[in-house]
Amino acid sequence: MAPEYDNDSDDDLSLAELDPHADPHQTSHAPTDAEDGALLAPEGQHLGPHKRKGISSLLDKFRSEAQTEIEEAYDPSTNRHVRVGNTPGFPSNIVSNAKYTAWSFLPRTLYNEFSFFFNLYFLLVALSQVIPQLRIGYLSTYIAPLAFVLTITLGKEAVDDITRRRRDAELNSERYTVLAFDELTQTHRKSKRRRDAVRRLSEVEEEEQALQGNGEGRRAGAFEISKMSKDLKVGDVLKLEKGQRVPADAVILKSVSSENAVHDDKDEGEVFIRTDQLDGETDWKLRIASPASQSMDLASFSKINISAAKPSRKVNEFLGTLNHPLPTSLDTTMPGHVTKERSVALNIDNTAWANTVLASTAVVYAVIVYTGPQTRQAMSTSASRTKTGLLEYEINNLTKILCGLTLLLSFILVAAYKFESPDKRPWYIAVMRYLILFSTIVPISLRVNLDMGKSVYAWFMHRDKDIPGTVVRTSTIPEDLGRIEYLLSDKTGTLTQNDMQLKKIHVGTVSYGNDSMSEISNYIRQGFGSSDVSSKSTAMMTGNINSLGSGTRSRREISSRVRDVVLALALCHNVTPTVEDINGKEVTTYQASSPDEIAIIRWTESCGLRLTHRDRHSMTLESTHSGEVVVRVEILSVFPFTSESKRMGIIVKFLQDPNSQGAATEETPVWFFQKGADTVMSSIVARNDWLDEETANMAREGLRTLVVGRKKLSAQQYHLFTEEYKDASLSLHNRDEGMAQVVGNHLERDLELLGVTGVEDKLQNDVKHSLELLRNAGVKIWMLTGDKVETARCVAVSSKLVARGQYIHTIAKMSDPSEASDALSLLRSTPSACLLIDGDSLALMLHHHRTEFIATAVLLPCVVACRCSPTQKADIAKLIRTYTGKRTCAIGDGGNDVSMIQAADVGLGIVGKEGRQASLAADFSITQFAHLTKLLVWHGRNSYKRSAKLAQFVMHRGLIISVCQTVFSITDKYEPKALYKDWLLVGYATIYTMFPVFSLVLDTDIPPRLAHVYPELYSEMKEERSLSYRTFFAWCAISIYQGCAIQILAHFLDRHDGPHMVSVSYTALILNELVMVAAEVTTWHWIMVVTILGTLAAYAASLPFLGEYFDVPWLWSVHFGWRVAVCAVAALLPVWLGKCIQGRVKPPSYRKVQQGL
Repeated sequence: MAPEYDNDSDDDLSLAELDPHADPHQTSHAPTDAEDGALLAPEGQHLGPHKRKGISSLLDKFRSEAQTEIEEAYDPSTNRHVRVGNTPGFPSNIVSNAKYTAWSFLPRTLYNEFSFFFNLYFLLVALSQVIPQLRIGYLSTYIAPLAFVLTITLGKEAVDDITRRRRDAELNSERYTVLAFDELTQTHRKSKRRRDAVRRLSEVEEEEQALQGNGEGRRAGAFEISKMSKDLKVGDVLKLEKGQRVPADAVILKSVSSENAVHDDKDEGEVFIRTDQLDGETDWKLRIASPASQSMDLASFSKINISAAKPSRKVNEFLGTLNHPLPTSLDTTMPGHVTKERSVALNIDNTAWANTVLASTAVVYAVIVYTGPQTRQAMSTSASRTKTGLLEYEINNLTKILCGLTLLLSFILVAAYKFESPDKRPWYIAVMRYLILFSTIVPISLRVNLDMGKSVYAWFMHRDKDIPGTVVRTSTIPEDLGRIEYLLSDKTGTLTQNDMQLKKIHVGTVSYGNDSMSEISNYIRQGFGSSDVSSKSTAMMTGNINSLGSGTRSRREISSRVRDVVLALALCHNVTPTVEDINGKEVTTYQASSPDEIAIIRWTESCGLRLTHRDRHSMTLESTHSGEVVVRVEILSVFPFTSESKRMGIIVKFLQDPNSQGAATEETPVWFFQKGADTVMSSIVARNDWLDEETANMAREGLRTLVVGRKKLSAQQYHLFTEEYKDASLSLHNRDEGMAQVVGNHLERDLELLGVTGVEDKLQNDVKHSLELLRNAGVKIWMLTGDKVETARCVAVSSKLVARGQYIHTIAKMSDPSEASDALSLLRSTPSACLLIDGDSLALMLHHHRTEFIATAVLLPCVVACRCSPTQKADIAKLIRTYTGKRTCAIGDGGNDVSMIQAADVGLGIVGKEGRQASLAADFSITQFAHLTKLLVWHGRNSYKRSAKLAQFVMHRGLIISVCQTVFSITDKYEPKALYKDWLLVGYATIYTMFPVFSLVLDTDIPPRLAHVYPELYSEMKEERSLSYRTFFAWCAISIYQGCAIQILAHFLDRHDGPHMVSVSYTALILNELVMVAAEVTTWHWIMVVTILGTLAAYAASLPFLGEYFDVPWLWSVHFGWRVAVCAVAALLPVWLGKCIQGRVKPPSYRKVQQGL
């Protein structure tokens, strides 16, 4: 039911209005009757006791309502009342996307960094050097690497946050034109309440107040001022022009075609906005001003009150009412006069949300109702799930193993000396010193190298000319692209182009398609293209045509049916023609929220009926054959399409003379047209014997079906519907349900079935090849769509998602849990089948047999789920990810795919005709489905293999120097002293080895062409051959051997000379790393050569400056050279021979591919 409005009462009166000096938060005593009389009586007069009592109760009511209003103004959970020009108590409009403040930056960033095991480990090591008993070298030796890592990370966070703050500052400082009202206008309600209730001012004082300002009696008016976006408040009236961003959620009050046409009565209050930055939809949206405010002048806006629902994140919903005083001829200054108010319903069509852009050439006046954190965009923007790559978890586990080995090794060395120390330190101090010496086993540079590598991979993806337009939005998970096992894909706009063409139409007895479409054009020419269009079109519009269930199959009858359905399609839509200036030429384009509707309007134009004009109240159709206006209708009501209703309708009244500009007469018939999905329309249209069969036939052909119907309404029927619909529209509670119920009761019953249309959605380019390649790569593909079962089946077959001859097991319309159990048993017996299941059956499976269903479904090569809701798509992604532990990838192009994209391990968004919402929410953005194959089998595979090799090399680099330290400690009587101190330790991890090791991110084993020819190479990534416990321990064995070989030989060759021994082992260590990098390279890149030779030259150039650690003159002797050569060859030769033997005995797959060319 609609809420009750007290039209005889005035606006709520605040305490400050009753007493300007009163504190609204301070309790005061209630005035006595005498006090009331003294307060309220005009000068020289006294009120009787009854009048004083009535006014006293009125004051109490005002106080109560004012206090309630104050409390609700600060409570966002309640409905709000917005007074135009002055509504305090709501949040500011400051936009802030910054993550940190000046005070929280360091605490938060440091906490985040030290929550990682790497950084916390090295922080403890660095802090240990403050303790004298644990000090081994300079404190800077351990602080510098950690500070370097933290500086890079914190610097990146600071730059990102400063960038966000700059963007926020630009938005907050953007200036807008705001209407300001004269003092008399702003105090209109206050003055009226004083006259009606308080009566403080005498008539002389009121006259003096009206004459303030310029000294003349004048009407209150409005003038323009400029405000920054951050200073805007609820109740401010914005003046917006074409191309301006809307800074806050607002209700449109007035829209005029130009600034000079403020009082032009011909303006309908229509305006187009772009919402691509809000919901991702690229089509323009039509918005309209309320007729009540559209007809008002600007000064009268101050009399408007708006009641709006509490803040919500639903961008497509809004409930509210606009209240304004009715014009009256009575003298409002007379005592006892009460101004009546009118309440008008507001909905989403009357709004412009924050960050939408005005697209029309118009001037729009809109009042702000929600600001700052209470805007739709701010409330619907939630932090997406932080995604961490699987490789990160695997490396974290390996570093824990290294840390455990470090502790074990330290304990063994202390135990070997019988828990005694040569310098008489306690044994636990010796263990701690060993832990510090071996801290290089856990390389601090590992995370920096991996993060830098991810940036390189993202750069490669951006620069790839084969996949233009690719954007990496989440740079932390490129390796996961190389390990995808489940691909969840949308259908419309993802596998298909979302480029609609009407391919078939059925009118009950005849079906038209392809070449036979020309017959429809002939029928339209005969009906609308002749010179006497008035009489013919009028005859068709009056409804004097038999229903489809009767009549003969004569040519005249078929012609009438065809014209009826084409006319219905030309009228029943939300398409608006717009004229754009493109390269100096005026081009007519169609704007609609759905590409289906645009496709149908283009088809009706090709048949002979062109939509030339549409506004809120009328629509005009023109014959393409004669160029004359043949149909003009008055639009009475429009019922837009929603995902819940799955249909749209329109009520129109035909003008008897299409060329007339006048309104329709009472005698003109009223028609209700409706089109929608067959699942809902089958129960709305009259009984027939062909609808189900024909929609099934079209679905098997892969066509999207729409059922079209109409109903003639008498004047009495329409009047009754209008009254009930208006009452339902004023309700602030369950408004949508109430309005839908009224439409269902009065309109959606026994519609005349006109026909069925079949719209084709073309497949994306190379979809068949891409799906086949992914299937050969071992990726299991799930297609999740909202389409019907037959359409989904057809697309699955035509796109080669289902292989030729593959059995399709269909589960549809299941309602009994016992049936679900039987279906699962049958499905287990056919593991090579494709499962086709509808949304209701899927919901039943997930509710009653969740574990059994997912355990069976994940083993199937492909699954097609149709009639899926966005929530079901996300649930499936989470279920597969949780149950299997495997990497899942979700790809889609629409707003309904966002939840699925965010729920998957890797989300891909396609920039399509449904907008950019999926693209903006995804981890990776591409322009077409075919680009997915190269992103996975080339970039994803390379990213994983490169990072795996890089991680193992960095760990090898840290482990080998720790082995050298261990051997040195053993040979030095288990003394926990450092072998390489200070700069030697820092230089080894940085300039002497970092660049050659990092250059491995450029390595490739096969060219891109072979990656597509042999997709089976991609499936090996799932077997974790590149980084596993086997490869990890193999590298540990290599590190232990090489470290022992280098240090033992260096010790025996120069056991009595410490500097000589250190210089030999350190130089051999550097050469060992450089040669190992060169041995691991598969495909040489010029940067690799430069880094290896450049590092070698840099080391040689730095030798003269290492006199603190080396005997520099001895470094240029032959004795130094042959000792280094012996150590290096002993460390490298066995490893190289083993690698060659393994390559011969068990070559890797990419070698087999290369040898087969």
